[in-house]
Amino acid sequence: MKKGIHPEYREVVFKDISCDYTFIGKSTMKSRETIALDGKEYPLIKLDISSRSHPFFTGKQKFVDTAGRVDKFFARYGKKEA
Repeated sequence: MKKGIHPEYREVVFKDISCDYTFIGKSTMKSRETIALDGKEYPLIKLDISSRSHPFFTGKQKFVDTAGRVDKFFARYGKKEA
């Protein structure tokens, strides 16, 4: 491996801006913004969605009724019996 070509892997704070949830993780992403958390300064990475706001993890996921759609299609375009 060549030295000096790999990005720095460091602790950063991820912030879900939709629900104001923050957590510490590791990343190579660069950020100009910083945030003080637990008395230490971290780079801040803003997220649009995280496990706190994603519908799959919050239980607010909507399911599409495909059976009803198929029945509607056959009722409208299906073969008509003589």
